[in-house]
Amino acid sequence: MNPGKKSGIVLLTSAIAALAGLLLGYDTGSISGALGFIADAFHLDTVGKGGVISIVLVGGILGALINGIVADRLGRKLTVQGAALLFIAGAAASAFSPSAGALLASRFVLGLSLGAVSASAPLYIAEISPAAGRGRLVTLFQLAITIGILLGYFVDRSLTDSGDWRLMLGTSAVPASILLFGMSILPPSPRWLIKMGREEEARKTLLKISGGDLSHAEAELNEIRHVMSLETKGGLADMLRPPVSSALVTGIGLFLVQQFVGINTVMYYAPSLFREAGMGSPDTAILATVSVGVVNVLATFIAVWLIDKTGRKPLLYAGLGGMLISLTAIGGIFAGGSDGGIGTGRATVIAVWFYIACFAFSLGPIPWLIMTEIFPLNVRGRAVSIATMSSWGANLVVSFSFLPLFETTGAAFTYWLYALVSLLGIVFVWRFVPETKGMSLEEIEERLLSEKR
Repeated sequence: MNPGKKSGIVLLTSAIAALAGLLLGYDTGSISGALGFIADAFHLDTVGKGGVISIVLVGGILGALINGIVADRLGRKLTVQGAALLFIAGAAASAFSPSAGALLASRFVLGLSLGAVSASAPLYIAEISPAAGRGRLVTLFQLAITIGILLGYFVDRSLTDSGDWRLMLGTSAVPASILLFGMSILPPSPRWLIKMGREEEARKTLLKISGGDLSHAEAELNEIRHVMSLETKGGLADMLRPPVSSALVTGIGLFLVQQFVGINTVMYYAPSLFREAGMGSPDTAILATVSVGVVNVLATFIAVWLIDKTGRKPLLYAGLGGMLISLTAIGGIFAGGSDGGIGTGRATVIAVWFYIACFAFSLGPIPWLIMTEIFPLNVRGRAVSIATMSSWGANLVVSFSFLPLFETTGAAFTYWLYALVSLLGIVFVWRFVPETKGMSLEEIEERLLSEKR
């Protein structure tokens, strides 16, 4: 990416769109600390607590599915704005829920919003970013998720003494409002505009992004036109056969690995995990959870720094290898038995820190990036939605099964199972994930279509 005006405009656009990630992270962080108080208020058992978490994921699956239709017809920008508005409504309804049923309905609405925005926001950033900096800019979405998680933890920490779970949940409407109004000053995706036949608007957007460089804008416009001429109509049949079908295997597979290494069980149930490891005080356990959020944010900067230098696959290998080691260690700590003392708790915190750091620079941001890169423009909106649905679906399975699995088989077996997924993930990356560093979206698509021919 060239310095100067072009970088500033693209960075501002990406930063505002990445606020969508803050919504995902804040909900994850805030519900982690609020869950215990909600359970006390509505007398929820293990299944009930799992339902409060999982209903958002059910909504996320449906929201991602709807996004596939809306993002291609109305555009990525309007989809993000609509999702932000829906999130505000869901956050307000959650805060004022008079019963467990009303809370579940409100959180389902939140899930619809998060499912849509998690597909459309990274896609919008990728389609407006230059090739040389696309990795860093899409990674801002994941960085915003980690900051949102940490922000949610801090809000929970400040409200722990009062137990005001309604305020913990209701404050998430603030970042959603910022996203809604911030998106109003941004241009539509130029690639979506070209797809819709609005070339003059696309030319103006590309000219703005390039800092007024007319030759660069025209060259990019011609490249997009050329690649589109190689595409088919982009119907359902095209998505079920090569090359799109093979790209779907890559996108869906990465998200399955991302979720089945157990990341959200740590984020959702971190206080319970630390109490199980010997930290008897809820206040101490939540404080340790806040430290996990700090590590998550800091380690994500490793991806921002390296993803366009070393590439996507080296970071995936390093992260999965580190998670394999740390998950094996967490299982070993629990297998050795907890004496209820601080020593076991400290060892668990250190192992979790290492696990979170490895996830944050690899499986955290890279699946969101890869899914925006590997699909042809004619099916990109729908294909990205399908990949995102797989993330929400896998998250649902893992989150809903974690507590029963934890209580039935024990902590050691649960975390060793996640370690096995990390090992299988290394094999999957080697076999199915392409390296896309430094290539424009059109170059990636042309290579994909050439492989088909």
